[in-house]
Amino acid sequence: MIIPISTLFLLTESHIEDIRLAASKMYGTERRAFQAAMAIKYCQGSPRQAETMFGWGRQNVEVGLAEKRTGIICLGMQSAFSGNKRWEELQPKATEALRQLAESHSQQDPSFRTEIAYTRLTACEALKQLREQGFSNEQLPAPSTMAEILNRMGFRLRKVVKAKPQKKFQKLTPYLTI
Repeated sequence: MIIPISTLFLLTESHIEDIRLAASKMYGTERRAFQAAMAIKYCQGSPRQAETMFGWGRQNVEVGLAEKRTGIICLGMQSAFSGNKRWEELQPKATEALRQLAESHSQQDPSFRTEIAYTRLTACEALKQLREQGFSNEQLPAPSTMAEILNRMGFRLRKVVKAKPQKKFQKLTPYLTI
């Protein structure tokens, strides 16, 4: 669908400011998709016209149009390569030892509705047993992190429910009526 060039003049200055404000509240892929949609709607898909009208960088609009056309989302270097790697990626041998350890202490969900395995192994006990297998403290995470790792691996930590003693009730004495 070709939109006549007269559409450029349908936007008032306040509309343009509203569109700029909306774009400034978004980041990354969402922002580029919005810029591409506005470029298609008001600028006939031209990044240069979008740059002139809205003050956006035309490279961003070009990337947004390419993402919309191909369906492939472009990741920036910051989001693709930043952050710490997970412990499982840094310590594959310790991860495999932890998986074997947790599997030996786990049982299937009693309802058999999920693939979650419940384990009585605590994070502290897992750390202790991994140390006994020869892994150093530098290779092992903190107990709270170990609990998260076990959860990510599909093992849910559950407290062992022990038998509770019954409460002793006082014997009721019949009231004497006089």
